[in-house]
Amino acid sequence: MQKTFGSIALLGSGETSLAGGRTFEEIAKQLTPPVHVAVLETPAGFELNSAQVAWKVGEFLKTRLQNFNPIVDVIPARKRGTSFSPDDPEILQALLQANIIFMGPGSPTYAVRQLQGSLAWNLVRARHRLGASLVFASAAAIAVSEYTLPVYEIYKVGNEVHAFPGLGLFLDFGLSLSFIPHWNNSDGGADVDTSRCFVGSDRFMQWYDLLPANQTIVGLDEHTSLIIDLKAGKCTVSGTNSVTLTRKGNPEIFHAGSVFPVDKLGKIKYPRTMDEGILSAAWEMASSIEQVQDSNEVPEEIQKLINDRLDARQRKDWAAADIIRQQIAALGWSVLDTPEGQKVVRQ
Repeated sequence: MQKTFGSIALLGSGETSLAGGRTFEEIAKQLTPPVHVAVLETPAGFELNSAQVAWKVGEFLKTRLQNFNPIVDVIPARKRGTSFSPDDPEILQALLQANIIFMGPGSPTYAVRQLQGSLAWNLVRARHRLGASLVFASAAAIAVSEYTLPVYEIYKVGNEVHAFPGLGLFLDFGLSLSFIPHWNNSDGGADVDTSRCFVGSDRFMQWYDLLPANQTIVGLDEHTSLIIDLKAGKCTVSGTNSVTLTRKGNPEIFHAGSVFPVDKLGKIKYPRTMDEGILSAAWEMASSIEQVQDSNEVPEEIQKLINDRLDARQRKDWAAADIIRQQIAALGWSVLDTPEGQKVVRQ
């Protein structure tokens, strides 16, 4: 089977920091333009300001990735059974064009409850198999694990330490991985151990002992990311600190700048078919968009706008040219200014 999978980046923290921005840039460099980012609100969907949180990430990416002329959409897939459901195909339309899909802060267990088996999660996996890159930070990095650390339930609510089944993204590839961001957190100072995503080393080890022996824990230091390239078979550590792999209690540390083979994470088993394990409705939605995007036909209406924009640029009427570009984008196309002239591609 041809490997078309996008990269997967997992951030220990700081998706809108300098280190986080560099990770997004590294992902964007690997893509065929236009860069189209979808920000999923789901992990913070229970918060009253989840839209504002996602919007701030979107604004950061518009600025940070400005050299790539990004299109950024926020997807309000907040809660099942509401008008903002992760099972509503209308809300999820932007996922179909996205080649970077991001989820970030919030509650790991809430994200799992809302996304497990949902149309949204199946579309994320389908788009990844069709070449989109995935970026998960903080709570989302925990949620995509095979086993989710119930952070808030332990250190804020006072529940007993327990293992919570996660979304298991990497089970699609035969890998038993669980991720712990904020691995080296020290907010508690000398008084309270807040490492291991705020639960502390002792409670983390209690949780770890509940997991199967084959589980690999990936500890992500703050302002540090692990970029997993399944096509190239390599992992890259980016940022300011380290990534720690632990299996059967034996840690292996990789500092920023390290590159190591993906089989350090375990033996990969690729899906037998591209749609294996994907909800059929989700695969049909994702693959139908791919077929449309493969078409090189430019509608007459779009071609006229392209010519109008060229005229405006030749007159140095930059404001008019930008308005026309926005009109083209609203019709589902993106204009790229290249040394050879204007090129237009479907979003």
